[in-house]
Amino acid sequence: MHAVDVIDRKRRGEELTREEIEFMVMGFTRGEVEDYQMAAWLMAVVLQSMTERETVDLTMIMAESGDVLDLAGLGGMVVDKHSTGGVGDKTTLVVAPLVASLGLKVGKMSGRGLGFTGGTLDKLEAIPGFNVNLSRGQFIELIRNHGIVVAGQSADLAPADGAIYALRDVTATVASLPLIASSIMSKKIAAGANAIVLDVKTGSGAFMETEDAAVELAEAMIKIGRSVGRRMAATISDMGQPLGYAIGNALEVVEAVDTLKGNGPSDFTEHCEVVAAEMLLLADACPDAPAGRAMVQDMISSGRALSKFREWIRVQGGDDGVVDDPTIMPQAAVVDDLAAPKGGYVAAIDAREAGLATVGLGAGRQHKGERIDHAVGVVLRKKVGDCVRKGEALLAIHASDEEKLEEASQRLLSSFRWSDTPVQAPSVVLRVLR
Repeated sequence: MHAVDVIDRKRRGEELTREEIEFMVMGFTRGEVEDYQMAAWLMAVVLQSMTERETVDLTMIMAESGDVLDLAGLGGMVVDKHSTGGVGDKTTLVVAPLVASLGLKVGKMSGRGLGFTGGTLDKLEAIPGFNVNLSRGQFIELIRNHGIVVAGQSADLAPADGAIYALRDVTATVASLPLIASSIMSKKIAAGANAIVLDVKTGSGAFMETEDAAVELAEAMIKIGRSVGRRMAATISDMGQPLGYAIGNALEVVEAVDTLKGNGPSDFTEHCEVVAAEMLLLADACPDAPAGRAMVQDMISSGRALSKFREWIRVQGGDDGVVDDPTIMPQAAVVDDLAAPKGGYVAAIDAREAGLATVGLGAGRQHKGERIDHAVGVVLRKKVGDCVRKGEALLAIHASDEEKLEEASQRLLSSFRWSDTPVQAPSVVLRVLR
């Protein structure tokens, strides 16, 4: 079997056998298939897609490329959530300690930023000392002893997906339903959780730009999960504008902490409550979603969720002092406000453009393996539906130098759309698939 033949068959839209998919995936993982060959194959998949059978095969090949954790010995339900990626999406940083504070075990394998969207691991690494590189044994022990762990893909957990994930980020092969579904579900299956809530984004700042496409992706992943005995649900949520106010790694950690203190943005707080309630519902920890939301609201108001956040940061090697002093994290050299060029109502904020502007500041990667600047980013002051006076601050830009600040300013300004009449703020969660 030759890589060029498999690439050509997929380029022509033919259905590949499991053996052919395994040849490409495992060959690339072992270094026998070159980067440029895998990139060509990925692009062929983006252009020609995959059948349901091919997608399931790809998922299981990547999941079984390393260890598949068996968490049955821990007792009780282990729950997980995963977002398909969004701008300003720091949901895991709030939802994981929220659900863990209610006694459920949360075991999550996360990724780094892809394209214009941020990554949970990059955000967590803005916290001094936080260790996302855990062994299989460490992953299990943290769940057993503390009920919470969020880690990267170690060498023994879904290594094939880890290698392919990094390549997709820099080859314009992110936006593909089968590649997204198989990447997410291979990690979820390998990590061993019993119940999984998928947060599938739709809009300008999502890889699935329409609600129909988001539902299609969610249904594909639910089908994969149920086929291997996982409890599954999905939320379809809006990413037409950034989620919350903060975009950028350290800035998003600060906003997550504020949310756990009860002071978070209303849209982000609502989103976290809905996702957390669905995790409780899947685990039979509440009778219905409204009861679940009431439970997580109590965890915030009582301070128990924030206490669990401190514990989580500490046991993964991080400095939990960030809860009280966010300046412990990296700070940008230049911070400046961007003024509104006119008065009126904010009609839209192009989340993709805002995300790309933040990547340009250094908060994301433009090349494989590139270092990121955890300090830089954007904090919005106004969002869709808000009334703005001319000259009022639209947002604050955190940059490493004046040149990058000016470049980001132009792009961010172009992301805003205006209306002379009032605009209704969009719903955050569009629907739930159970």
